[in-house]
Amino acid sequence: MTVRHLDAFFRPASIALIVAFNRRGSIGAILARNLFGGGYEGPIWPVNPRHRRMRGAKVYRDLDQLPQPPDLGVICAPPDAVPPLIADLGRQGARAAVVVTADFAEAREARGSALRAELVETARTHGLRMMGPNGLGILVPGIGLNASFAHRPARPGNLAFVAQSGAIITSVLDWADGRGIGFSALVSLGDMADVDFGDLLDYLAADTATRAILLYIESVGNARKFLSAARAASRVKPVVVVKGGRHPEGVRAEASNTGALAGSDAVCQAAFDRAAILRVFTLAELFDAVEILALARPPKGDRLAILTNGAGVGVLATDALIDEGGRLASLSRTTLTALDQILPSTWSQGNPVDLIGDATGERYRDALTVVQKDPGVDGILALHCPTAVVSALDTAEAVAAAA
Repeated sequence: MTVRHLDAFFRPASIALIVAFNRRGSIGAILARNLFGGGYEGPIWPVNPRHRRMRGAKVYRDLDQLPQPPDLGVICAPPDAVPPLIADLGRQGARAAVVVTADFAEAREARGSALRAELVETARTHGLRMMGPNGLGILVPGIGLNASFAHRPARPGNLAFVAQSGAIITSVLDWADGRGIGFSALVSLGDMADVDFGDLLDYLAADTATRAILLYIESVGNARKFLSAARAASRVKPVVVVKGGRHPEGVRAEASNTGALAGSDAVCQAAFDRAAILRVFTLAELFDAVEILALARPPKGDRLAILTNGAGVGVLATDALIDEGGRLASLSRTTLTALDQILPSTWSQGNPVDLIGDATGERYRDALTVVQKDPGVDGILALHCPTAVVSALDTAEAVAAAA
């Protein structure tokens, strides 16, 4: 099973923080600050041979001195030191490790490739799952876990975001925080020496804290595993992906960053289509997807009712709806009769519901209340054209209250 021990990343019983440097501004110091300051309630054991205290906690000289085996190890150490540390964690019974150290996967450096191979083999020998190397880390806001060197914490929520690029993680994190949007998890996969997109899709599909999954992909290691996991996940919750490297120039940039090679964009598109996952093409579209998934309830269907104080914009909205494959809802006789009782006699007598140009916020509220009860309506679009007769703010507040 690809989900073996993945719960140790998302619900660790204890954590060993292994950092080579704790000087101010170093990645190790930022990891310690985030981990101790995130609100995680389990034990955190710093490991460093040159320090006695870290963030007010006792520092252990090596892993053998820990009071008990850690569930999760978080490693920021020179590349040569990482495979022995993984071996020590595995011998002690740790189930998972986050490796933020870089310099393993650069294809141009034979030593880096050899270290990466040693790292993978060591982890597999001990049955230990490994995230990274060369990643930002992992954040699970619901339990206060911030095993990352991100510049700010994340709010709790029900969206999971998984990316190869730590920079994309921090960009999404910065954008979402100002909008009050939270996450069930943010995961930086880095070079994907072990844990990859397929593994996390399998895990997050069954995670009750996650309502939707968002991915930033530069390359897919095990394509068969990814496709199988994506198809299974998309059956139970929305999966949205943005793929970096659609053009050859971008592919070369990705290869220079992680040492990985991206596949043909046409092949990737075919895989996304087959897996029934939604592809977006820009960070702006990804942000839109995050906002929609976080703040909106999924519609029941494609039958839309339109409320407007201007017939012209109602016509344009209808055209746009049909162009995008939606349907204009047919209002029931009960709804039409109820609208007749609250609207001027000159209203449109159908959908779009033209409330007439002098429609007040109260008229919008009353009409919206009626239309919401129609079983043939899956969603309502309320449009308001500014006029000198009524207050746009009053109208917006009335619509928001009724909705």
